Amino acid sequence: MESASFKRKQVLIVDDEPSILKLLNFILSKQYSIHMMESGYKAHLWLEDGNFPDIIILDLHMPHFDGTSFLKSIKISGYYREIPIIILSAAEGLDKIVANLPFKVEAYFPKPFNPESLKDEIVRVLDALPKPMLHK
Repeated sequence: MESASFKRKQVLIVDDEPSILKLLNFILSKQYSIHMMESGYKAHLWLEDGNFPDIIILDLHMPHFDGTSFLKSIKISGYYREIPIIILSAAEGLDKIVANLPFKVEAYFPKPFNPESLKDEIVRVLDALPKPMLHK
């Protein structure tokens, strides 16, 4: 049972592939609160509703409002720009794509990916975030 003072980290997963959403939910939901969106548009609406995840796992290739557009929209935002991003994509030439992004991402993984490596990277990224000050 979780203590009232302990809040699980929030992970927003943005991917249009149901199998990837299911897999990520399965491997991460024991440790994190998972929010799954199948498009950048829906993810953006979710953020605008006042939600603020600790980390975002983002696919680049999605219909309508793709991952690159979503990334740009949150990175130019004053409110969301510090949310760490991990790219998870089947895009050809992912190394080059990420190198040419105008915004920093914390990590990227080509699909198919190793779930344990992704979990380790999420822990690394979240552990690197500044810790909130505790008042006594």
